[in-house]
Amino acid sequence: MKNLLSEIYSSASLRNVGKLLSANIFAQAIGLLVYPVLTRIYTPEDFGLLNLFVSIAGVLIVLSGMEWYNAIVLPKREEEARAIVHLCLLSVGIWTLLIAATIPFSGTIAHLFKSPLLSRYYWLLPVYVMAMGVWNILNYWYIRNKSYGRISGYQISQSLFSAGYKTSFGWAGWLQGGLIYATILSPLCSLVLSICISGKKMLAPLAQVDKTLCASMARQYANFPKYSMPRALVNIISGNLPVLMLAPLFGLTEVGFIGMALTLSLSPIQIVVKSIYQVLYQHIAQRVNNRQPIGALMRRYIGNVLLVSVPFFIGLYFILPWLTETLLGASWRMSGIYIRIFLPWILMITITTSINFIPDIFGKQSAMLWIEIVYLILRVIALAIGGYTASLVTALTLFSVSGVIVLLGQLVWFIVLIRHYDKDYEKCE
Repeated sequence: MKNLLSEIYSSASLRNVGKLLSANIFAQAIGLLVYPVLTRIYTPEDFGLLNLFVSIAGVLIVLSGMEWYNAIVLPKREEEARAIVHLCLLSVGIWTLLIAATIPFSGTIAHLFKSPLLSRYYWLLPVYVMAMGVWNILNYWYIRNKSYGRISGYQISQSLFSAGYKTSFGWAGWLQGGLIYATILSPLCSLVLSICISGKKMLAPLAQVDKTLCASMARQYANFPKYSMPRALVNIISGNLPVLMLAPLFGLTEVGFIGMALTLSLSPIQIVVKSIYQVLYQHIAQRVNNRQPIGALMRRYIGNVLLVSVPFFIGLYFILPWLTETLLGASWRMSGIYIRIFLPWILMITITTSINFIPDIFGKQSAMLWIEIVYLILRVIALAIGGYTASLVTALTLFSVSGVIVLLGQLVWFIVLIRHYDKDYEKCE
């Protein structure tokens, strides 16, 4: 029997993780290095407007893909995977048109968030949703084909474009909309570049459309739009609640501080765990398709994450206000304080995000949906209590605590699912 404890660290897997990690770390470093410049050009209110725009867009991006793209890596047959890609593209196209149809109501929508400036840039939403929706599809097509270098190329170019556009627009005096324009242009340019580089070898097979097979795949993977999409929708709304709920209550300036805290704390973590997620998802899905055990691999992975993360987070707690003030400027000290509040929740995100594919692999999307609904309700209650008491610190503290409770329960459930699968495997031996 193979040494399961070392399989995930085999040369092929290690190279794949290494490609994504090195690219993501480089891309993240670019983003972090440019923030000391950006925070001295743009105001917290400018960042608050960006956070609100991106939060709304995030919800729409989830709707546009209907979560079909998560199924691209699962079929054994290539033609079935292509059919799922076509389903995804159709869905993104329809949702882009629907979002564009709401542009005449941008003033009313901006009024709901008590942010009149939002109406000026609302027309850019369908462009951003389309660019990100198409990239999500292409990203999973690359994962299926183990083209991790292309994913790395997109990430690096997107980060370079973003840093360049944000800085240039700021220096040009586009202080209100500069961040939004840059946020849209950077993934759009990276997407076009990735498509051009991939060329016929990677993308030509996608030109073959089989409508009958598309319909068959829609039925076979119906759980993704039926359960995974509502779950992802609840999750994205839940994650963006601090911006969506607190903007009308405390204003764009405070939302700017919160958004910066979430960006500085979550972006480095998510960029690393996403790299591991992309490789693990393909690897574990392949093992399950081949009826091979996965428990030993997952236990070692979770143990290593805890071993590295816990000491790092403890040390980070003591230097955060100073670090934020030094990096961004004295006016951004509150962001460091908010990151401190989020640390326990971020630790749980570090552990669970990279294995969030477990319910999809075992067809447990329905149960995961209910977990996300409970999570959302707890977060709404937490932020509502903070709003009622007019205390932003109370709102964020309760938000963080609710995240720790739910993610800890989710991790335990993942472990139980893996154990049940391995027991079934042992019975078949």
